[in-house]
Amino acid sequence: MTQTPTKGPEPVKPIGNTINTRKIPYLKAKAYDRGRKIRLTWWSGVAPCTVLDRVEVKESGSRVTITLYEGTDQKAQNVACIEIAIQKTTTVKLKTPLGKRKIVDGAKLK
Repeated sequence: MTQTPTKGPEPVKPIGNTINTRKIPYLKAKAYDRGRKIRLTWWSGVAPCTVLDRVEVKESGSRVTITLYEGTDQKAQNVACIEIAIQKTTTVKLKTPLGKRKIVDGAKLK
């Protein structure tokens, strides 16, 4: 029996201008490049039905709030998409290195 290697999360970039846009929580937020970049990983659906619209980053002295927004690509009119969960990843650059600040998921804030 052979096993196929598991593929890592699919890298995506924000496309903007989606319809039915909503906040989406992420699973992981990992700092790298000496805290200047954050790699986010989350569960999502398949494109063009579910795509990354934008990522909002708000930095303060004690925390960095990152909010992912997903929606449907406007070009996905009358398209059937399978209902399957896939992991996606994207990277954001911070204005100042993370340091001791806490990363907060903006989708989980009330």
